[in-house]
Amino acid sequence: MKVIKNLCNPSNSQSLIQWRDCLKQEVSQLENLFYHQGNLTQAFVSDFTVKAELIVMGKQFTTLDLDNLLTLLENEKIDSIQLFSPEIIENIVVMRFALNAFPQSLKAKLDNFAATLKLDFALMEKFPDWSQPGLVLMDMDSTTIQIECIDEIARLFGVGEQVSAVTALAMQGKIDFNESLRTRVGKLSGAPVSVLKEVADHMPLMPGLLELIKGLKESGWKVAIASGGFNYFADRLKEEHGFDKAVANSLEVVNNHLTGQVVGEIVNASVKARTLSELTEQFDIPLSQTVAIGDGANDLMMLQASAMGIAIHAKPIVQEKAAVALNHLDLYGVLGILSANNCTHW
Repeated sequence: MKVIKNLCNPSNSQSLIQWRDCLKQEVSQLENLFYHQGNLTQAFVSDFTVKAELIVMGKQFTTLDLDNLLTLLENEKIDSIQLFSPEIIENIVVMRFALNAFPQSLKAKLDNFAATLKLDFALMEKFPDWSQPGLVLMDMDSTTIQIECIDEIARLFGVGEQVSAVTALAMQGKIDFNESLRTRVGKLSGAPVSVLKEVADHMPLMPGLLELIKGLKESGWKVAIASGGFNYFADRLKEEHGFDKAVANSLEVVNNHLTGQVVGEIVNASVKARTLSELTEQFDIPLSQTVAIGDGANDLMMLQASAMGIAIHAKPIVQEKAAVALNHLDLYGVLGILSANNCTHW
């Protein structure tokens, strides 16, 4: 078993990409790399069994951070860790690890570690396979775009504060979603339909959205929207950016003005989860290859129904219950998690 010394010199920390490139020059035939019983070794640990997979990523991720991470894992009684080659994915440093243990306390320890260093991570028994077809189902407001469309409509109509206060409570799960939606839409009664176009023309996309869609399409994945917002905006995003499906609420319009009513079934938490199931059947994709992304309480059922639920800049209740929470990265982080499956070779 060949031991590789000096993983990290704290006084001379460097980026993981620099470290990777130097390691390749210094060690011939670099293949399996393990952190085993406190040593970085180039050998396969014979009794190694993968109990969990960990992906850590950030705009800055150094050898000192890696050293501290490996120490944390070792302190959690994880005595064998396989290291995969760190890579740059859309200007984010991403590194994947396979762990031979999955202690219950690990996620909480990683939460503190990542928050301190402004890193994001994903910890699961097994991730969806990027090399096989899959489905990403996304919330719209504050997930694919950076605004809440209903709040913007209300602001232009002069009832912004009344509506945004109810939106905040609904996203935190403090009031019933159906009731909150009817209350908010009711305050838009009489608004000219032209405000919808005005809002749609200026929807700021979430950073990384276009890159995520491009990466998904190139890998044979489907991408869809399930939104408690409105189909005027979801359909616009579908047409302009290539979503395969968009499901959202319909606003009633009479004489070119909003009536303050929602038409048809309200897209609430259970409908979002049902949409995930329906799309797996429509696209013939196994549930194990599904990812759901959202930020509000209305997304929780969808996140929990998927193989990997990702909370993005989410409300506390969503971060707590989702499998993965992104707090520092945007949708670039989702692409990093999914494509990290390809980060296997040194």
